[in-house]
Amino acid sequence: MAPLNSNAIAFTGLANEYCQAVETAREYELHEFVKTMLKLLPRLYITATDLNTEDAEQYDAYIDAALDEDYYDAVRRGMESLFGPDDVYLEVFEEDMKFSDTPVSASIAEGLADIFQVLYNYLATVRDTTDDTVALALVSVKDDFKAYWSSTLCNVLRALNAIAVRE
Repeated sequence: MAPLNSNAIAFTGLANEYCQAVETAREYELHEFVKTMLKLLPRLYITATDLNTEDAEQYDAYIDAALDEDYYDAVRRGMESLFGPDDVYLEVFEEDMKFSDTPVSASIAEGLADIFQVLYNYLATVRDTTDDTVALALVSVKDDFKAYWSSTLCNVLRALNAIAVRE
């Protein structure tokens, strides 16, 4: 496989920065955390979209879970507490919305924690490993990005923007 390119390195750095911000959310003021997420999420989206994984796509790529449920819940609860009543927003792109007479709600904290889980597992996998393992981990992250966390990121970004413009 080819050596890692600058986009893969940038993605890894952004993933690390995102995970650190989410893990320390309780230490932020709400407007500062929202501002931080509004800076990180679009950059994560762009770098994840631009990941070049063609060299490794023919291999089965899988990332082992490194994040345990208790830590996930602690991180999610920390953000939920920070957001307070702003945590819940109406989700208009939910598939079930087509068949529902009632609005479907979602949680900013849960969306951010779901992205955190993917990136945390990725970082745990690529820490102190070979370029080949990183390349395979990037394939897995990009597949997961396409399958679900890209839409989660966009939906949460919209909700965070609503908080930011209100302040």
